[in-house]
Amino acid sequence: MSRFDEIDSANHPREQEPEFSQLIEAGLSRRGFIKGVGAASMVAFFAANPVARAVAAATQPLLGFQGVPASVADTVVVPPGYKAEVLIAWGDALFADAPAFGQDNDGKAQARQFGDNNDGMSFFPLGRDRALLAVNNEYTNYEYLFAHGGKQLTAADVAKAQAAHGVSLVELMQADGKWQANPKGVLNRRITANTPMLLSGPAAGHALLKTEADPQGRSVLGTFNNCSNGQTPWGTYLTCEENFNGYFGSEGKPALDSRAARYGLAAEDAGFGWHRFDERFDLAKHPQEPNRFGWVVEIDPKDPASIPKKRTALGRFKHENAAFTINTDGHAVVYLGDDERGEHIYRFVSKHKVAPGDDAANRDLLDEGTLYVARFDAKQGELKGTGQWLPLVHGLHGLTKENGFADQGEVLIFAREAATRLGATTMDRPEWVAVHPHRAEVYCTLTNNKNRGIKDNQPLDGANPRAENPYGQIIRWRPAGGDHRSDSFEWDLFLLAGNPQVNKEGLMAGSANINPDNMFNSPDGIGFDEAGRFWIQTDGDYSNEKKFAGMGNNQMLCADPVSGEVRRFLTGPIACEITGLTFSPDWRTLFVGVQHPGEELAPSHFPDGGQHIPRSAVLRITRDDGGIIGA
Repeated sequence: MSRFDEIDSANHPREQEPEFSQLIEAGLSRRGFIKGVGAASMVAFFAANPVARAVAAATQPLLGFQGVPASVADTVVVPPGYKAEVLIAWGDALFADAPAFGQDNDGKAQARQFGDNNDGMSFFPLGRDRALLAVNNEYTNYEYLFAHGGKQLTAADVAKAQAAHGVSLVELMQADGKWQANPKGVLNRRITANTPMLLSGPAAGHALLKTEADPQGRSVLGTFNNCSNGQTPWGTYLTCEENFNGYFGSEGKPALDSRAARYGLAAEDAGFGWHRFDERFDLAKHPQEPNRFGWVVEIDPKDPASIPKKRTALGRFKHENAAFTINTDGHAVVYLGDDERGEHIYRFVSKHKVAPGDDAANRDLLDEGTLYVARFDAKQGELKGTGQWLPLVHGLHGLTKENGFADQGEVLIFAREAATRLGATTMDRPEWVAVHPHRAEVYCTLTNNKNRGIKDNQPLDGANPRAENPYGQIIRWRPAGGDHRSDSFEWDLFLLAGNPQVNKEGLMAGSANINPDNMFNSPDGIGFDEAGRFWIQTDGDYSNEKKFAGMGNNQMLCADPVSGEVRRFLTGPIACEITGLTFSPDWRTLFVGVQHPGEELAPSHFPDGGQHIPRSAVLRITRDDGGIIGA
């Protein structure tokens, strides 16, 4: 969502306290940065993992598809032998009584249709030929949402925009050997900016969450700017609220303090205009309403009558996704990125263990536990090092009443401020986090950061080694002893994205596994398949000029975590972001999101072609021979 982030940053500049300890200004050569793992390590990996071994035995190397070239075409390109088809697009009927897509549809119609700008998603099997797809609908592009392009905004327009946000729950059925959307599905559901929800966990009922409409501080309407997601083993969906601040504003003069500024709240919104027609988004009238957003929301997709819960124990910030794993001792661990320049990476560890097979017992597991923030340390001149998880616990390490934190609820509501006080490392926009399916190894995309090496609180360091970082990198860490609850870890950079055609040497050329055939910028969405293939999606500069010459449209790549090999799998249409990925249980269908094609009136007509306005869509990708994706 590049344009939204740029507008938000320009309108709402944030300043932070400097880091407690600045590391280094790195001037490191690219040579030898990525080195393949030795043969013995590779043998051990495959010996311990039968699925990966079976795939490797059938196709060597791990990546079995032909890479595709960069593209500037207004279409989706996939490797030979693969097919990409639209599963569902913005405005498609989600219910049998819903109208077909039309730009003139009102809010009532939009509430019965697939939402806009789809992002993170998860696949929930319901049987052999039936499933449920949960999909985030992050935001809207007014230039296409309304025939007037948002220039004559009305209350009815705002209602339509609010109905296009949130989450779409889409039943799928197998027909003609393909997964297809079923508008007659009994579990189809729209969750929007006005859906009733509950606040749960340590901050629920806190004075800072109380409003005139909710004096108890426990009930809230809606979720919006839902970026990426997570999925629990007890069958629930985690949707993550990211740039919530952009929906609040005021025609008056709201009293905003440094805490509000840290989250980007200002009288000027991001252009959505909700506060002009929906009073609860007016900061002058309801200054605490924004405190009720910026959380991870847990949804039961199989119960249309269920009330979503905002799990406050996971902290309030601009959540990208929620990477869930069960530790070897049974505790739930969730890794979280805060997607803004100079923010942090977090970890949540549940107080209680996961009860295998007992979904009811696990339903509120995410309400109790400890939230941590990461500090990355490195020796001078190295792009690797050690790290520590610092607990965000009231009463510890300066998180006291004297320092502005009255209780644990306040620590969680203002998690960013608490993280700064603990000396957490500021990062280059932490986006998606993904946990390797077979090893205690975690990856996080750091998408870019024009402030790196410029702002005092964002110095160059081993984890963020490039000034005004235009390309981004992927960091990975391994918890001590393979224990995700350990407070220490080792880390390195899996790759530095870059442009070796423009930059012949140095860090801007990228790491050694980046070359003219696979180069890209701004890694964003990531995920693993069961065989251990590492999928990477981009949300970067698609100008194809200057620093980004030769990179083309945004894309999806696949990497081998062992060898470091990276191969381009897919390219998207004009001015889009490629985001959101999930697989069918047999790994033979890949679902991928195309978000905001043609943003800012760029010349895209995807997916309908002709002179149709562009629409965000979910793709269904299969192999012609019915084989496993990527193998």
